Amino acid sequence: MAPVTVVTGGSRGIGAATCVRLAREGHRLAIGYRSNAHAAEKVADAVRAAGSEAITVRADTVSEDDVIALFGAAAQRLGPVTGLVNNAGIASALGRLADLDAAELRRVMDVNVIGAFLCARQAARVMTTGGAIVNVSSTAATLGSPGNYIHYAASKAAVDALTLGLAKELAADGIRVNGVAPGFVHTEIHEQTGDPDRAANVVSRIPVGRLGTPEEIAEAIAWLLSPAASYATGTTLRVAGGL
Repeated sequence: MAPVTVVTGGSRGIGAATCVRLAREGHRLAIGYRSNAHAAEKVADAVRAAGSEAITVRADTVSEDDVIALFGAAAQRLGPVTGLVNNAGIASALGRLADLDAAELRRVMDVNVIGAFLCARQAARVMTTGGAIVNVSSTAATLGSPGNYIHYAASKAAVDALTLGLAKELAADGIRVNGVAPGFVHTEIHEQTGDPDRAANVVSRIPVGRLGTPEEIAEAIAWLLSPAASYATGTTLRVAGGL
């Protein structure tokens, strides 16, 4: 039976590329999105063009009810859920911690930490016959991002802790939990920092001398979800051009 995979933040960037990549492996996709229904439908069309099935579901991952509804729609319309790509996340304006607004801090933590935990929790509840979870982290978790967004880095460090702990907790249930930590990738998330050219401006710091692409991150996610990674759990794969 074809795998059924929920992808949060699936309407753009790494999430969208992952949906299309997984479609080529026969995954049926539940594409979660927060606001841009048109973009989500375009991704669904690309999945169908690749020969698989897709549904789109509006879901704010910070909302427990929305998360439950997302997984419920996937199961009802596609079949028992076997995979989760825990990808939804946000950044915020660059700056020092001393200048950080408390509301912005809470927003980043709500989406990147609470949202990721709620989705992982629901996956653990519904994957009664095993499965695989991939949490999308960031190299910021280990670099700290001083002067830029320490709070974002901290939120992704929490995701790494989730990956490690949940992998050990669910191993006996046949559920593998891994993470992918992208470096600087050419996606729209950089627009949220107030400096849309930021990624291009840091190319000189990347050992391989270029930005990554969403498709390159999607390849790593696809591998971690696949049977080829059957002995991998509790690890976060760094895909960052040497950073």
